[in-house]
Amino acid sequence: MKIIKDPVHGYVEVPSDLVTLLDSAPMQRLRYVRQLGFSFLVYPGAHHTRFEHSLGTMHLAGVMARQLGLDEQDRLLVASAGLLHDIGHGPFSHAIEPLSEEFTGRSHQDVGDLVHQDETCSILEDMGVDIAAVIGLIQGVHPLSGIIHGELDVDRMDYLLRDAHYTGAPYGTVDAHRLIRNTTLVDGRMVLEDAGINAAESLLIARTLMRPAVYFHHVSRIAEMMFQGAVMAHVAGDVKAGLSTLLQEDDAACLQALLTSPEPAARDLSRRIYQRRLYKRALYVGCDQVNAARMTQSSPYPLRSELAEKIADRAGLDSSQVLVDIPPFPGDMSLHVQVQNRDRVVGLAELSPLLHTLNETRKGQWRLGVYTAPEYREIVANIAAEVVHVKPQTTQEQLFG
Repeated sequence: MKIIKDPVHGYVEVPSDLVTLLDSAPMQRLRYVRQLGFSFLVYPGAHHTRFEHSLGTMHLAGVMARQLGLDEQDRLLVASAGLLHDIGHGPFSHAIEPLSEEFTGRSHQDVGDLVHQDETCSILEDMGVDIAAVIGLIQGVHPLSGIIHGELDVDRMDYLLRDAHYTGAPYGTVDAHRLIRNTTLVDGRMVLEDAGINAAESLLIARTLMRPAVYFHHVSRIAEMMFQGAVMAHVAGDVKAGLSTLLQEDDAACLQALLTSPEPAARDLSRRIYQRRLYKRALYVGCDQVNAARMTQSSPYPLRSELAEKIADRAGLDSSQVLVDIPPFPGDMSLHVQVQNRDRVVGLAELSPLLHTLNETRKGQWRLGVYTAPEYREIVANIAAEVVHVKPQTTQEQLFG
């Protein structure tokens, strides 16, 4: 057994069977991939990595497996999946994910090829762990996948706690161990007993408050859009092949490739990120001023590119000097709670009126952004408002919005 001091969970025990997996190349690469992409440009302490998060997820997965009374082999399976669940992340984590999904058809959960690589595959086989089951757990299609990939999973518990710790944001407080202690299996699926309702509500509150403060902070979003613009300029000759190559890199190697790219736009945008000379918000509006449903109903990248080119053309700018940000529209959060003394499972919404309020709050947090260099903000703002059909705010919205 290996014992590692973790700033979030204290001492984390890595079972002897998992030490070799922990030291494997796909896992060690995660030491050099930031958990929060470009959030360090907002929160200087946010340099924690996917490696730390994976270690924490493995730890909580093991605690959950014991709580559910799983046998030793299933515990090893769950812990292995917790450790490997993020090996599919590209450089800067979720910053490059939309491009990967759009042009290669792969998300970070598509880990089949990585798990089947010789090193990882042989380690899992030596451990006696079913490789297909590990992949199924990570992708959410295994009976126990709710531990890693579900409505109340240890992945989410760890990243909320860890992200709050490293950013200093006071919103990510989650009573992970109370949630785990009140989780059980009912008819083969994970549900939460009613004694854990308050802890579940605190997790949902944390998710809601961390969205605008950390995950969708406007500076982080601007840097992400600039990064995506640099990546697309860099791979313009062969998007799929170029992206596939970049996705295998870590943060430093990817940024270096962009800084030395033969494409001027890629060099300029990546240099601006490196020097923190970021674009600014020319337009930043919510779903009350634009048709968010239409904007987010399909893959956003083609629409983003079309709008950016139209705005840039009318402003007399190069297409790389205007970036349009259309985040995914937040879906409803939900948890299933087993009601005490009743032989049924009901949705948390039946027991907690807070859930509806939080889901409405999340929708109100959505913002469409148009970003450009500071000197072009005014002209881009006026043109962008026309191009994206921004509805003027009412007097009441201006006073209380």
